[in-house]
Parts: sequence; C-alpha cells; structure tokens
Amino acid sequence: MVSCPICGNPVSSLKINDHIDSDCQQFIEEPTSSCGDPSPSQKAPTPVPAFFQPSSTRKLSGQRDALSDASPIRNLNGKRTVTQNCSGLSEDNATRPQRDEAAESVSKKPKVNAFQRVAPLAERMRPRTLDEVCGQELVGPSGILRGLIEEDRVPSMILWGGPGTGKTTIARVIALMVGSRFVEINSTSTGVAECKKIFAESKSELGLTGRKTIIFCDEIHRFSKSQQDVFLGPVESGQVTLIGATTENPSFKVQNALLSRCRTFTLSKLTDEDIKSILDRALKTEGPNYSPSALVDDELLDYLAKFSDGDARTSLNLLELAMNLSKRPEMSKDEIKRSLTKTLVYDRAGDQHYDTISAFHKSIRGSDPDAALYYLARMIQSGEDPLYIARRLIVVASEDIGLADNSMLTLAMSTHSAVEKIGLPEARINLAHATVAMALSPKSTRAYRGLNGAFAALGEPGIAGLPIPIHLRNAPTRLMKELGYGKEYKYNPNYRNGEVVQDYLPEELQGRQFLEDRDLGTQIDPELKPRR
Repeated sequence: MVSCPICGNPVSSLKINDHIDSDCQQFIEEPTSSCGDPSPSQKAPTPVPAFFQPSSTRKLSGQRDALSDASPIRNLNGKRTVTQNCSGLSEDNATRPQRDEAAESVSKKPKVNAFQRVAPLAERMRPRTLDEVCGQELVGPSGILRGLIEEDRVPSMILWGGPGTGKTTIARVIALMVGSRFVEINSTSTGVAECKKIFAESKSELGLTGRKTIIFCDEIHRFSKSQQDVFLGPVESGQVTLIGATTENPSFKVQNALLSRCRTFTLSKLTDEDIKSILDRALKTEGPNYSPSALVDDELLDYLAKFSDGDARTSLNLLELAMNLSKRPEMSKDEIKRSLTKTLVYDRAGDQHYDTISAFHKSIRGSDPDAALYYLARMIQSGEDPLYIARRLIVVASEDIGLADNSMLTLAMSTHSAVEKIGLPEARINLAHATVAMALSPKSTRAYRGLNGAFAALGEPGIAGLPIPIHLRNAPTRLMKELGYGKEYKYNPNYRNGEVVQDYLPEELQGRQFLEDRDLGTQIDPELKPRR
C-alpha cells in the first residue's frame, strides 16, 4: 500500500491512479483496528514529503494538522474520519458534537470574493440573462439573435454598437446559456501566438468532447490585419465561433475576408427610458448598501439618464458617484450635478469625430447658423483640435460658398492663422465668427461642380490621353519651335479686350461645357412651403 498524496488515505499501489481518478472516493484500504503493533505489511507507508506535494496539498495538510485537536479529520471528499482508540471505541460522545460543529463551521465558511467588493456598480449590475438586457430588440422575446442563442446555434458575429449598449454583456450571457467553451480575449493584450494556442486547444476540445469554443474578442477593431487574418481558417471551418465587439464601423475597421465570415448585428443606442429603467433597478438593488439620501430621486435619475447619452455604463458610474456624494452633509442636488463629470460623449478617433464635423459642414451649407454653432460648441467642449475645424472652414469657403462670395476664402485663411497664433479658449471666438459668416453667406457650387464634371470626363475612354493642341504647347527648345510648338498661339493681352478666336480644348472635347451658368441646382424640395 501507498499513501495517497492528495487525501492521505492508504491505497494499493496498483490502484493509486484509479483512486485519484475517482476523486479519492474509491479503492481505499481499510486500516487495522488491532491494538497490537501491526505487521510490517500492515504498517502505513511513509507519507510523501511535503516538498514533492502540490502547494494546494501542503496547504490542506497544514489545515488538517491545525484542526486535528479540535475536530475530526476531513478528507477532500467531505467525509469525516473518526479516530479510534486501542479498544476500538470511538471518541467521547460529549466532545464529538463540538468537534463536528467546529469542522462544519470551517468547511461551510463562505468565501468572500474580493472582486465583488471592489467592482464598480456597472459591473455588479451587469445582466446575467437575456431578459435583463435592456433596450436591444436583437435579444428581445422575438429577437433573431435570441432565437439562435436558445437553439444553441450561435454563429460567428460582429456586435457593433456605441459604448455601454451591451456588447460585452450579450457575449457573456451567451457563454452562460450555451454549452460551449468560452474564452474571452482583448485585442490590446492578445497576440497572434496566444490566438494560435487557443485554436489548438479548441481543436483538441472539439475532437475529445465534441464541444465547440466561443472566442469573444473585445475591441476587435484594434486588431491589426495579421491578427484578424489568423481567425479566417478556424472561423470558416467552424472550429471556433468568434464574437467580436466594436464601437467602430466594421465596414472600415474589420477585414473584408473576416467580415464575410461573420454576421454583423447592430446594437441600438439606448434611449433615456432604457437608461432610466437600468438606474431604477440599480437603485433598488444596491441602494440599501449605500443608504443614499433623499437627494437621489426620480428627478436626479432623469438628469443622469439624459446626461449619459445612451451609455449604460456611464449612467451607472454617475449614479454610484451621486449616491456617495448624497451622504455628505450640506450637499444639495445642484451641487451633485455640478460635481458630476462634464465631458461629453465624443470619441476624437471614432465615428463621433467624423459624424460631428459632417453635421457642422452640412449645417453651414444649409445656411443654419444655430445648428452650426451647436456642433461647433460640441466639438470645442469635447476637446477637438481647433485647427481641424479651421481647416474644414477653408474647404467650406470654396466648396459651398465659392464664387458667390470670394471673400469667405480669405476669411477662412485668416481664421486658421488666428487659431494657430492664439489658440483656445480665445480662438473659439474666431471660429464662431467665420462659422456664422459662412452660414449666412450666399452659396455657389459652380466651381466645385465644374471640377467634378472635368473629373467625370477623364473617366471616359480615351479622354485622359488626348493630345494637347499644338498651339498651346510650350516650346523651350529650338527643336520644339521648329516643330511648330506654340507657333500659332495668340497672346490675349496683345488684343483689344483680350478677345481672340482660339480653341483651348482638344478637338474631341470642343464645345464641351463643364462650368455651368447657375450657382446652384434646379431641384425643388417637395416639403418646402411656397413663398407668399
């Protein structure tokens, strides 16, 4: 016999592996109850030195030694081993209940999860079921994604949505509902080598147990091309199921080859009502732990819901801060609002960056100074580069105002120079000046549309390579002059009013007009009310 290195029970040397495989429950040899000295064959084998035992076994052995004087010994299976004296009788019945109670208290002592204590409110309130996910019809009672999840037919997918809309939550709920192995990685800390290792483990898991692996990749748009390409084979073969989450447009940030192998689901931006219901649930669940004052009421929750701009995580973080601030003496509701974060939801490197400058440009084009000022203030408040805004104003001056008011280009250039010289916060006034002036200016796109017409002509067969008329060619050498380059050219300043009869376009394009006579188009908006 040998002593099991895990539970310490005597086991036949031929059965030690089977004993360990049975979780130390079977193939245990019965110890002798004789008072005499056991024979050499009956002596317990020398226990395995602690140095060669796993750290968990050494720790367990130390705990058993500490409890040996106060409680019966318990093995890893939870069974109590009653010690016997030489007469074969058990311990005193009066002391055994006390020892049993002490052992029970030690074994049943709840483990405190330190992460749960320090996790922010947004993490503690993360939904655990699809019914708790708020504001997303995809996983609603009749949602298409919910049906796939409940049938355990989860496809490889890209979850596209703004921050705080539930991308990570839905992925983790999928992990709880389906029977697949779930691996969560992050593009900022996982490289190609780690991904290949996960693929190898997934292949082994699929071959041995038939269980597939779901890989959740947060911020997948931050993966490089080589990192995204490593998923192509395993995803296409069905070896793994990829769930990627991104706040950026996957059409621009995810490789087309990987995107074609995944289904893209767009998550809706949460409404103020959705955020309000999330805050109500959090206040009902976590409120007693904080004991917030009466300042945290429905009015404050409405304010937080509007301020968070559809981001559930932001709203819960603000609620947690508000509950802490409300317990301070002499704290008012207005002071709580002023103490909250004032940074707007704006990503200078993402879609918000381009969407906002686009709305700013189109508001000036539409001669709406109020909307233009709103988007200007929104960009400045969110930390946008003021020179980026000034450069866009230079474009607006020529693209949309153009020939209707040539002075706007000069104003735009002066505005860029002023912003570059003085910077914010004073430069905001220069930007507002140019923005309002351009919004109120008459508009003309003649030059812009004319250039586009010329580019369109170059796309026609044979137009881009037409020979330049010989009288318009430059003749810097004697040979070129002898060939007649520029010979018949009429120098306009030598003629009255500069008027001459001369062709400037190639022969195939003569009579072609690119610059139109009108400043704007001819379409009429059917929603426009007729003027009286």
